[in-house]
Amino acid sequence: MKILKIVARNARRHLLRTSLTVIGLAIAVMSFAVIRTFVLAWYSQADATSPNRLIVINKVSLGFSLPLSYYGKIAGLEGVTGISWAQWFGGHYVDESNFFPQFAVDQNSYLELYPEFIVKESEMEAFRQQRNAAIVGRKLADRFGWSTGDKIQLVGTIYPGDWDFLIAGIYDGETELIDESQFIFRWDYIDETMKQESPARSGYVGSFVVQIEDPSQSAVMCDRIDALFANSSYESLSQTEKAFQLSFVAMGRSLVTGTEVISILVIGIILLVLTNTMAMTARERISEYAVMKTLGFRPFHIVGQILGESLLLATIGGLLGLGLTMLLTPIIALALGTFFPIFKVAPVTLVLGFLAAILVGFFAALFPGIKAVRTSIVDGLRIID
Repeated sequence: MKILKIVARNARRHLLRTSLTVIGLAIAVMSFAVIRTFVLAWYSQADATSPNRLIVINKVSLGFSLPLSYYGKIAGLEGVTGISWAQWFGGHYVDESNFFPQFAVDQNSYLELYPEFIVKESEMEAFRQQRNAAIVGRKLADRFGWSTGDKIQLVGTIYPGDWDFLIAGIYDGETELIDESQFIFRWDYIDETMKQESPARSGYVGSFVVQIEDPSQSAVMCDRIDALFANSSYESLSQTEKAFQLSFVAMGRSLVTGTEVISILVIGIILLVLTNTMAMTARERISEYAVMKTLGFRPFHIVGQILGESLLLATIGGLLGLGLTMLLTPIIALALGTFFPIFKVAPVTLVLGFLAAILVGFFAALFPGIKAVRTSIVDGLRIID
């Protein structure tokens, strides 16, 4: 207990330096935690996928369509237990900055393949009955203040024009990993319009969602699906839903890698800051350590004093940094909007941030502690404050 009192008093001897060190540590830990949250958010969509869902797109790229007539051929394969389709709409609400995911889907089958989207049965029935009906995520509805029954208008880009919609329902995610920022509406709404305005664009979809019976056979099922349309005008590329999501992550892989490197550098900064502080502290107290040795204090007492002070600063700085992270993350999530639908601090991030601070506190005390122990009593007493 006496050592703890000494550690606490020593930490208050240079209050300004101690405060600045703690603040520096807090900012570094906060930066580490926010960066880790960014990286996890980048992969969150892939983590929320189902192993028994496959995505079938045009082999050229996602920007090219597939004929709706492929539906029957895929559905007839053994091992397929469900199938639907979707088309990216690419419009905006009021202003071009109001961007969010928009999908035109089959009203009878699409949401059946996504049980993690919780929708009231009465709202689903309204969605099936109204041609321009839409189902929106809770997060998206909260963002714009929408509620069931509201009428809104989207300005189309891929499908030009003003499109009127009726909010038939709002879905909630089964878990916090589910994206609640999507705008889902009926595919036949745009297809019937295309039949009148641009017949050549009618009857095509962006992707098929295929549910399979055995997830372990996903690779085999992908090959079987693609074999159906080999050497045709619209060859397909089938992959698991997770692989499909990770293909988008791969586009920004360099950014993610750079971000991960920065998180490691932040830990290095924490170490340098605290090591510098503890080195200055040990150098200033060399004469005190020499007196302690003459009074019979053992080396572990001196090392314990230095290590204790270092760990105390690291603990306070780490906890403060994690507290700042929890306060700042909701603000960042609000600013990011739908770019990162899921931006929350994971428990593992908090644990890693705190452990990083503690490890830094331990290693920062090693060199000053060794130097203090190795300095002889004579050399220590030569330094007089």
